[in-house]
Amino acid sequence: MDNMLRNKIYIIGSVASGKTTMARKLSKQLNIPWYELDNVVHLRLPSGDVKRDAKERDFEFNKITCSDKWIIEGVYRQCFNNGFEKADTIILLDTPPFKRKYRIAKRWICQNLKMEKSNYVPTLKMLFLMYKWSNGFEKSKKDIFETLVPYNDKVIVLKDNTCLALE
Repeated sequence: MDNMLRNKIYIIGSVASGKTTMARKLSKQLNIPWYELDNVVHLRLPSGDVKRDAKERDFEFNKITCSDKWIIEGVYRQCFNNGFEKADTIILLDTPPFKRKYRIAKRWICQNLKMEKSNYVPTLKMLFLMYKWSNGFEKSKKDIFETLVPYNDKVIVLKDNTCLALE
């Protein structure tokens, strides 16, 4: 499996599908830097997140994808489709909705108890948005699979982030 993954790995999936956990683990095992698409879309400032304009966002994304090695993880966003062409491997985490809902609740509780770091303020509004985005993934899944058809030779679909064995 290690040779199949190679140097440019693009991980997509819903909120709470396990993308970040998988990216972090693969980064450590393969010694490849990983990037969160949320940090490409948003500029993280002490005063709060600021959404980058499209030109700056695309510049940051292209800077990553033009490098020799990378792992990118994030929810599917059409503006980043050119990353599929540049990736050696595309991993779609199609984690069951019940598992994602549990993870969203657990994450929100842990973030509010300061047991887990967060790139955003874990408000009730954010909790409801995450559930909304998770449901939206189910509705858009057919379109995502259709977008990935030209890249089927390098797509791996997993039902959980623990399914990828590198040994």
